[in-house]
Amino acid sequence: MTTSSSEFSVSGPRYNRRGPVRWLWSHLRRHPVHLLGFLGGSLVMVVLNAMVPQFTGDAFDSVLGQRGEPLDALGSIALALLAIVLARGLFDLVARLSSEVLAKRLERDARDELYVSLLGKSQTFHNRQRVGDLMARAANDIRQLSVMVTPGLDLIVDSGLTGLVPLFFIAAIDPRLLLAPGLFAVVFAVALWHYMRQLTPVATRMREQFGDLNAGLNQAVRGIEVIKVTAQEGQERRRFRADARLYRDLFVRNGLVQARYLPTLLFSFAMAGALWHALYLQGIGAITIGELVAFMGLMGQLGFPTQMSIFTFSLIQIGIVSSRRILSVVTSDSELEQRAEGHAAPISGELVFEDVTFGYEDDEEPAVRGVTFTVRPGETVAIVGETGSGKSTLTKLVPRIYDVTSGRILVDGVDVRDWDLDSLRSQISTIEQDIVLFSRSVSENIAFSLGQRADHEAVVRAAEDAQAAEFIAELDDGYETVIGERGVTLSGGQRQRLAIARALLTDPAILVLDDSTSAIDSATEDRIQQAIGRILEGRTTLLITHRLSQIRWADKVLLLRRGEVVDFGTHDELIARSRLYRRIFAHYDEVELDDEVELNGGAKLDGEVKLDGDGDVGGEGAADDGGGVATAADGGGGGGGGVDAAEDGVLAAEQGRAR
Repeated sequence: MTTSSSEFSVSGPRYNRRGPVRWLWSHLRRHPVHLLGFLGGSLVMVVLNAMVPQFTGDAFDSVLGQRGEPLDALGSIALALLAIVLARGLFDLVARLSSEVLAKRLERDARDELYVSLLGKSQTFHNRQRVGDLMARAANDIRQLSVMVTPGLDLIVDSGLTGLVPLFFIAAIDPRLLLAPGLFAVVFAVALWHYMRQLTPVATRMREQFGDLNAGLNQAVRGIEVIKVTAQEGQERRRFRADARLYRDLFVRNGLVQARYLPTLLFSFAMAGALWHALYLQGIGAITIGELVAFMGLMGQLGFPTQMSIFTFSLIQIGIVSSRRILSVVTSDSELEQRAEGHAAPISGELVFEDVTFGYEDDEEPAVRGVTFTVRPGETVAIVGETGSGKSTLTKLVPRIYDVTSGRILVDGVDVRDWDLDSLRSQISTIEQDIVLFSRSVSENIAFSLGQRADHEAVVRAAEDAQAAEFIAELDDGYETVIGERGVTLSGGQRQRLAIARALLTDPAILVLDDSTSAIDSATEDRIQQAIGRILEGRTTLLITHRLSQIRWADKVLLLRRGEVVDFGTHDELIARSRLYRRIFAHYDEVELDDEVELNGGAKLDGEVKLDGDGDVGGEGAADDGGGVATAADGGGGGGGGVDAAEDGVLAAEQGRAR
């Protein structure tokens, strides 16, 4: 079966990515009309420009009478020069307009290609990238492509043609006149080659350092709150100044390379040699005064490419370096493969993990190892474990945010790697603790997962089910209120309710809740749980939480430790048989069992696990059948003794609850 290395792609032209120059050419040749207008207009303009010295020389000979032309020929020459100047201006306009269109279309197409490529890269790829550097490539490096075409390539073409076409006119006057410009061309080519060799590494470092500078600025802006709280403005300023100083130094090095390149000095020697040679030929009667004037005029035109080479080749080199940086992102391999004809079907919700192992990097310790369990359609499974046990990582493997290192995950009996990614992910919704919202309207944020398919009524219903409608109504523009980037204008609870509404709107077959109600007060959480409970009937749910109220809502509990499954069963089963399960609640202070549970014969049980003011763990579990009291701990123990007591208290409380 055919596979693709990209998670997302669009139909469109295919570009040659085997090198920066080939890639640029494959972009430019997509616009043949403008490319022809640019090259053709430039060629005709340069030819017309080279005709001006020829007619000027003829005018000199006419005035001096060296060829016997009548003086009335000057009128014809003047009219010819006028026509040449007008035509030259017209073709110059065509060439400049065409080059400008080419530059902007190259910039547009390259930016679109890079953006689509970034959308298609795996999460592993994005984890390795610095956002600031990617932004530098997507903004400044893309812009350099346009600058490379105009004025860079524009002037290169004009300079190249201006350096070549006059040679044919010089040869037409007298082939011997090619001696001086020929020698100059050889020396100039060697000097230019040496200049480019020195410029390439400097230009490469300039672009890389700009990416580093931009990445540092991005990190500082994103972490500005931490910088202010820790009073590290001075340190960050010094760090940024060091990066900026290095960027400046590279520009200075670039200037030194250009300063050591002395094309104008070479051209001055060439002009002097050409004049001496032409005077010699005129002295022996080989050429006329008019031909000498025409020759020197043509030699003068060679000065344009000489002077422009300092500026234009620098732009070209920077453009090629930028192209290489863009290509390094576009052509980088993605860890996920998308099957061209993957399985696509409505999901009923069965999940099977078979000996699943996954590590973020090949040389690192796996985040999860040998995980095996089954979730039946419509079941809710709570995933519990200490910090760093692999809970969130495990849930990210279901929609193929990451691919398993070994083992497999089956959705409705089909390996997730055999599913069509769009079909699989469109039926799975994830609500994470770190909510991502966009700087758009509230309505657009809720409808994001459906895009244009979402109607306003559905958005409102989802907001109501997520208990978000009340605070949305209090916003200035209601559902049309534009929230700040990442939802900074909203509270944590408000952001989470919008994320829940967004997930509910998709009507998912599988829902992942990653501690999604951590920033919501208990009353709001109860209302949200009721709404989710109604909506999730018949849907599979993976719930990451340490809240006992949510765990009791689950059909099964998966207990993880250091990436491995410790136990799998109901909450009551794990409370009874798992010491680690009880310890987790003691440490997180999430079990507060103040309930009085009626036992058989009127017995009551009180159980409580709590952290005292000194950070010690205490636990109580007492069974009262009318007089006798069994105490698991007094609640005063510290360290391990207090935790053990807390565990016993949890066990006693839960056993009493079960009765």
